[in-house]
Amino acid sequence: MASGMLEGRQSLVDKYTLLECIQCGVCTGACPVAVKSKLNIRRLMREISVLGRVSDDELWSCTTCSTCELRCPKKLSPVDLVVGARSLYVEEGKVAPTVRDALESVYKNGNPWGRIRSGRTEWAQEMKIKHVSEGPDFLYYVCCTAAYDPRVQEVARGLVKTFDKAGVSFATLGDKENCCGSEMYGLGETGLFEMLVEENLKLFEKYGVERIVTTSPHCYNAFKNRYGKIPFQVLHYTQYVADLIDRGKLFFKKEVKRKVAYHDSCFLGKRNSIYDEPRKIIEAIPGLEFIEFDRSRERSLCCEGGGGRMWMDVPGERLAEDRIWEAAEIGAEVILTSCPFCLLTLEDAVKVTGKEDKVKIQDIAEILTEAFQPIPTSSS
Repeated sequence: MASGMLEGRQSLVDKYTLLECIQCGVCTGACPVAVKSKLNIRRLMREISVLGRVSDDELWSCTTCSTCELRCPKKLSPVDLVVGARSLYVEEGKVAPTVRDALESVYKNGNPWGRIRSGRTEWAQEMKIKHVSEGPDFLYYVCCTAAYDPRVQEVARGLVKTFDKAGVSFATLGDKENCCGSEMYGLGETGLFEMLVEENLKLFEKYGVERIVTTSPHCYNAFKNRYGKIPFQVLHYTQYVADLIDRGKLFFKKEVKRKVAYHDSCFLGKRNSIYDEPRKIIEAIPGLEFIEFDRSRERSLCCEGGGGRMWMDVPGERLAEDRIWEAAEIGAEVILTSCPFCLLTLEDAVKVTGKEDKVKIQDIAEILTEAFQPIPTSSS
């Protein structure tokens, strides 16, 4: 290990209370990627606390899904240890070129996809959307992936149509929207993350933002759990839409006759215990036959899109491919999700497994637009 990393080893031991680890192995047994990679959380904790070693193969296999944290009997946070150890590699510049490019793009353009800032609102062309300066009821935080990725742009457009149909007052930041920093934090670039926190909080304060609704669970988790004490309310869109349904703002009349299963996002489910709201939306749509995966809710299978792995070369079969086979086995025609990363990894997995004619991937926001018939209203 380089000298800088050796110097950082003791701080990791102290910060993450590694000496409290009882080496029970529950974290490794629960880890979704341990069966297909060299990642062994129990051994990693021992190597850092006792031997002062860090294996880069293990570090970059972690998806930061937090299953290890949920299962740890000592209430330790192995996933935060992984992030802390990754930061040592980032400081030394020892990251994959694709990760380096993503980090540089966030610093220069406010997004990890290598796109210019002025292109951030291209997804909304021909849609009339207010700017946050106009004083809406809430800020719709679009997310880098939903703004730039052609496939996920459909999700953002679907949400705008849903908000419009419900008659609620919303707006976006337009080209001023910045990366939330979730995956920068997960990659260990904590300095860049803190810069984004400062910039975003100033931007929200400038426009008097009191409530934010996010497309992505990763943005939701960052604001809620990584930004410290925030002066605004943050909701994932499934929470907000479920509430619209409860309040009679969205009423579904058109039947959508499909057999669907719901894939729980790790950052929405395991990290934030949001399981019921997405299901409430699905169950409110007439015609849908809802089938639960065996591995669902807190046992849900990670798609491997988190922890910065969208910008890494992931060798071998992805866990998302297992999800496709599982859907085919239970007879689900559509896998619904509520996360941009899950949407993309699952769609890639459909192609790899050759199941395009059997299983379709959709975000809940997309299937909403096929079924809703709102009750006219003038208030939010």
